[in-house]
Amino acid sequence: MSDASTHRPHLSFWQIVNMNVGFFGIQFSFGLQQSSMSPIYKYLGADEASLPYLWLAGPMTGLLVQPLIGAMSDRTVTRWGRRTPYFLIGAILCSLGLLAMPFSPTLWMAASLLWILDAANNVTMEPYRAFVSDKLDKKQHSLGFLTQSAFTGLGQTLAYLTPSLLVMLGMNKDAVNGSHIPHIVIAAFLIGAVFSLASVLWTLKTTPENPLTASELAAIRSRPPGWRHTLADIGAALREMPPTMKQLALVNLFQWYAMFCYWQYIALSLAATLFHTTDPASQGFRDAGLLNGQVGAFYNFVAFIAAFALVPFTRRFGPKRMHSLCLCAAGIGMLSIPLIHSPALLLLPMLGVGLAWASIMGNPYIMLAGCIPPERTGVYMGIFNMFIVIPMIIQIFTLPLYYRSWLGGNPENVIRLAGALLLCAAVAVLFVKLRPQQATKT
Repeated sequence: MSDASTHRPHLSFWQIVNMNVGFFGIQFSFGLQQSSMSPIYKYLGADEASLPYLWLAGPMTGLLVQPLIGAMSDRTVTRWGRRTPYFLIGAILCSLGLLAMPFSPTLWMAASLLWILDAANNVTMEPYRAFVSDKLDKKQHSLGFLTQSAFTGLGQTLAYLTPSLLVMLGMNKDAVNGSHIPHIVIAAFLIGAVFSLASVLWTLKTTPENPLTASELAAIRSRPPGWRHTLADIGAALREMPPTMKQLALVNLFQWYAMFCYWQYIALSLAATLFHTTDPASQGFRDAGLLNGQVGAFYNFVAFIAAFALVPFTRRFGPKRMHSLCLCAAGIGMLSIPLIHSPALLLLPMLGVGLAWASIMGNPYIMLAGCIPPERTGVYMGIFNMFIVIPMIIQIFTLPLYYRSWLGGNPENVIRLAGALLLCAAVAVLFVKLRPQQATKT
């Protein structure tokens, strides 16, 4: 098969923006999970040391769903396109999950709904990333994936900030339902349900998929059908994995273990350092949740701006160096968070976290897109997600083992651990060798 990039027209900036609007809704959903799931679990009676186990849904569904869906989308031919059916169905299911989540009366129901919600998000995610790679010439990959990163920052900014905005609009921050879940959190999830579906519909309306060429259609139809052959495609892709992907696996191990530590324990850390409480029924704990939303919104807004600002620097210095620099800034920032006892000063380390988040959601995909054959974009994007979720699974099953013994049962020490691991990732990425791989011939 010839390189499909020869058939891709140059897109304008606004065409690339429209193509990525759907990522706003997907990431609004993820932002709600990052900012609200640990507090929701605590409201419903979860043990602090066991919180990582309750976050298992995301990485497990990503591990199982994304490679399979990515491989299936590579083999799909419909009147609506290859990728479109997957991220539309995923967006619908995601909206339904967001509608139900804040009304969970028990811990097990909230955990079960998170499995459904994350499965839906994962059905959407990799076909969407493959869709961007399908649409753009390699010269526009940096702009395309960093624009996607910008919408990640914007969606998560608003997700984190929505409860505070609702308080500003007159909602009572201390009003709770029978499960102690604040009304402002419930309203935020309902808003997220609307955004999740509406943004994907916008992309579908404005950005059709590129039509497949005759040779591309012939290659897809020549593949034997059935789930066994789809799994065989995944196995073959794993065996033939480009060296760049293998080297990025170590980077992902450090950076995603770190980010999962941060998301799970940052609200608890702020409650301890700034409000001197661990009681989820206290006003201080609810105030810490609001503060986490505000600083989380700030770092995601920084990520939104930084994603565009990084484009010329990434083109000049390369995604590898820029990613290392951004991870260093975040690592130093996270190490300093437990030392801060003023909410205003928290904005300083969040600058580094925002830079890193923009880079994490963009630069690794630029490195990846340049080394994989275009006709296998979906399956390789799904496999690459395995390198994201496996570190999360490792974190889930290892952190509870040493949370009390090594970290003293102190959420502040989890944030320090996250900072140290981001510095390790910054070093590891410098050893990644970028060697573009040509498309295989068929």
